[in-house]
Amino acid sequence: MRWFLTVLGVLFGITVFLFLDYALPSRQTVRITNTYNRLTDIGANAIFYASADAGTVQNAAGQRDVRFIDTVRPNGRPYVYRNEDTGWIWPPYFKYDSSNLHAQATDRKSTSANPEWVSVTSYGWRVSWLSIYPNAISIRSVAGPDVRPFNWPAVLILLVLGVLLFMLWRMWNQFHERSIEPAIRSADEAWDRIDAQADAARDRARGRVSRWWDWVRGR
Repeated sequence: MRWFLTVLGVLFGITVFLFLDYALPSRQTVRITNTYNRLTDIGANAIFYASADAGTVQNAAGQRDVRFIDTVRPNGRPYVYRNEDTGWIWPPYFKYDSSNLHAQATDRKSTSANPEWVSVTSYGWRVSWLSIYPNAISIRSVAGPDVRPFNWPAVLILLVLGVLLFMLWRMWNQFHERSIEPAIRSADEAWDRIDAQADAARDRARGRVSRWWDWVRGR
């Protein structure tokens, strides 16, 4: 049973880590090379795209017109973002300005000969073989490719989550001390009483059997 709880705890920890890694904002310094719209097939990976509640529209073939932002990292590797509204649904970024962000990204396009570096705040993963793209949230210019803006939104969210977890832990400890432990002690005492009564009944039964056997042998 103990190994099962250990495995369950490890799986729960991995799930929480992946959830936070996907939902929390991240910041990357990149150079924008292109912006465009593309008719994209939405299928098994639909969970990684905006929900229909955010105003997205798909045709009968399950295709959606999605904005994309092509970028290049300082190490020369490409990195592609999608640009979709999130609306009031999860994750709660309340993004409604994908059109404005597309215009900002287009205005900041540059070449390797005359680069303009920007910091893109986004959430999500980039998985090429599943056609999964992080969703860009905001763009701002930085001085150069070595600039790494501090990701204070993610730190702030983690601090708030940490405080909430600490409060839940304290509440659970108090509940355990005030309710669970007395119930366990009461159950143990009741079991001890039942056990003692069973022992007494067994001793009385043995006594009766012993007296009866002595009477039989005496005849």
